[in-house]
Amino acid sequence: MNILILAAGKGTRMKSALPKVLHAVGGQSMLSRVLGTASQYENPHVVVVVGHGAHEVKQHLASNSSVHFAEQTEQLGTGHAVQCASSALADHPVTLILYGDVPLIQFDSLRPLVKAAQAGQLGLMTLNMPNPQGYGRILRDAEGAVVGIVEQKDATLAQQAITEVNTGILACPTVQLKQWVSQLSNNNAQGEYYLTDIIAMAHAEGLLVRTSQPANSWEVSGVNSRIQQAELERIWQLHQAEKLMLEGVQLLDPARIDLRGDLVCGTDVSIDVGCVFQGKVSLGNNVSIGPYCVLNNVTIAAGTRVEAYSHLADATVGENAVIGPYARLRPGAKLGNEVHIGNFVEVKNASIAHQSKANHLAYIGDAQIGERVNVGAGTITCNYDGANKHLTIIEDDVFIGSDTQLVAPVTVKKGATLGAGTTLTKDAPEHALTVSRAKQVTITGWKRPVKSTKK
Repeated sequence: MNILILAAGKGTRMKSALPKVLHAVGGQSMLSRVLGTASQYENPHVVVVVGHGAHEVKQHLASNSSVHFAEQTEQLGTGHAVQCASSALADHPVTLILYGDVPLIQFDSLRPLVKAAQAGQLGLMTLNMPNPQGYGRILRDAEGAVVGIVEQKDATLAQQAITEVNTGILACPTVQLKQWVSQLSNNNAQGEYYLTDIIAMAHAEGLLVRTSQPANSWEVSGVNSRIQQAELERIWQLHQAEKLMLEGVQLLDPARIDLRGDLVCGTDVSIDVGCVFQGKVSLGNNVSIGPYCVLNNVTIAAGTRVEAYSHLADATVGENAVIGPYARLRPGAKLGNEVHIGNFVEVKNASIAHQSKANHLAYIGDAQIGERVNVGAGTITCNYDGANKHLTIIEDDVFIGSDTQLVAPVTVKKGATLGAGTTLTKDAPEHALTVSRAKQVTITGWKRPVKSTKK
């Protein structure tokens, strides 16, 4: 099957240098969302019509080698866009036409159109709108058969009263599509080549036009401005929130969640307000996410609690752990079961094993930490020498006193204790206290400096 995606428009009302179809809804570009729907078909031949910002659009899709491109150097209407792509369509019997700025069309809503085209008919998606201002109207005869589409600017007053409108999405036999678009005229109020004119051509040839409507009206909503983009974003987020709640997830306020990737939840998961989920996120049973957390490509096992304002990216967390508030897990953080990472603690490229804790104001980078380790407040792994990163190893049952600096590469052996304020530059032996401090001195008679008086 051919899937033709029209994506050549400039998007003037977006007021942006970025091509309109590359603006995001739900964390993906609108064009990528349409391609995601197209990819659900088996081995589709996808052609994207590009025009304004063609170079940027092609770069955006550079990793998708299965996409073919057609150039529309002048934007002379939807019919002209299909004319430009006609030679790029494969000899498949069916062509489905979608739009790069209509990002939320769902696969199931397209099934009736494709089925009609496979039967040698024309499948047309329509929508009943109480206020159809600006949309092309569906024209039917006395028996209810579709005979054509008239655009708003060309419609009579009687036709403007029609509430069934054209969404632009259609599927039809490829041979007829190529033939019809080659016959299009721009003799209309806008001087454009309307793709909608092929409906009358199909009717004139006795081809049945079958209409269907999407399961949700927002599936066919297009984006032409920042306002419409924001409106569609909220609609999509609420739709995803409703799906999560139907699966048993507790959302404390479904209007205040942003899912910009894939979120998989176990049973009895609770998500507080203002959270953002990006990439692939997996939450196990009984996981609790506090307010205003950001999770990006994260796996969290059962029973773990993430407290407010914590940021986790490219990290894994074991069972019954406690993260935050105000904690940050950076790429490569791997936390075991019952680990505690407290407020203003940052972990990067480090593994922390069972029941270890860093509860306050610490940086743990490029480290391997064993079980039952206590990392005191103010501890820093000094992993970077200005050119290279080095590893810190802390074995099981170690106690790290507050305000300790571990200058990597260094190892703290099993059961060791580091006194507060230690700067460790050599390995600390097991089951011993290691302290590194300057001698404490008291200077009597010393006076603080006094601020000089300005003259």
